[in-house]
Amino acid sequence: MKALNVRPTNETKMHIESDRKLDFKDVLIRPKRSTLSSRADVDITRTFQFVHTGLKWTGFPLIASNMDTIGTFAMARALDPFHAMVALNKHYPPDRLIDFFRQDVAQNAFYTAGILQEDIEKLTFVKSQVPLTKISIDVANGYTEKFLEAVSRTREDNPDAVIIAGTIETAEMAEALILAGADIVRVGIGSGSVCTTRDLTGVGYPQLSAVIECADAAHGLKGHVCSDGGCAVPGDIAKAFGGGADFVMLGGMLAGHQECEGKIRYDDSEGQEVAVAMEFYGMSSETAMKKYQGGVAEYRAPEGKAIEVPYRGEVNATIQEIVGGLRSMMTYIGAAKLKEIQRRTTFVLVGAQRNSVFDP
Repeated sequence: MKALNVRPTNETKMHIESDRKLDFKDVLIRPKRSTLSSRADVDITRTFQFVHTGLKWTGFPLIASNMDTIGTFAMARALDPFHAMVALNKHYPPDRLIDFFRQDVAQNAFYTAGILQEDIEKLTFVKSQVPLTKISIDVANGYTEKFLEAVSRTREDNPDAVIIAGTIETAEMAEALILAGADIVRVGIGSGSVCTTRDLTGVGYPQLSAVIECADAAHGLKGHVCSDGGCAVPGDIAKAFGGGADFVMLGGMLAGHQECEGKIRYDDSEGQEVAVAMEFYGMSSETAMKKYQGGVAEYRAPEGKAIEVPYRGEVNATIQEIVGGLRSMMTYIGAAKLKEIQRRTTFVLVGAQRNSVFDP
């Protein structure tokens, strides 16, 4: 990797990476000659075998985010017919989680935990009542030693569970998390539609490049990566898979649906009450911190925002649109199976370097 080393007068060293880094908006996927004659000819499911457990899973590798308005029981039930997954939000009480994980629909759901003592105690209690085969360990900053220790401890305590952990954005931490016990690494800091981390802290990494680099590192250790954030349209999901993502996590694209648990705003100006908008907010927003922590602590600032999104009815239509876009993309590049997308993908840089190509 090219780097420009700048040595300030106080002798501390900083680095400027001069290689171009890419977001989804910076590229398009170049079409290729194909023998596929129909979108119906492609297979959008994948089978994974996870490195730490040896367990296998087959399905459509889309995961609804563990945000409290997205990672809901209703969302899990709605995505189950598509064999897609949900990372449940961590704010459900233990009794409701226990009841849910006793149902067949839970086979495609992750139990989500933080790394505080109260999170550990809650996880311990729930798994004493029901088996948990999929666990998501969720923190905003996956670069702390405390987080790595939590992943290692969770692996030791749950040797038979598939563990997804994050979030991070660099190859070095992807490797560290896989070695610590994660089967899947979540990639993406500040790229979500209601996340303001990049604006507030200046910290971040263009999402497509983060996926490409982390996937290369994780795959070398037989681990997997989940692209989390930055997808605004179905084509972005296709680009994430093209960059090497094994799973794609969605928040904003699933917001505003009947299966979400955001507050709904109604309009009765026509004499009949009609749902027109729904609340959607980041889990580090002031709204979320007031809801779950009693307010924003003095030592921090919110790193998310609250917005309203149009009410969109049942999520089924949106998933159908995502599936349709992905199937179409696969016919354009001649990928008969989802696992073939990465090796069939050539990215074309758009804008000033529109004639450049990039093979992940």
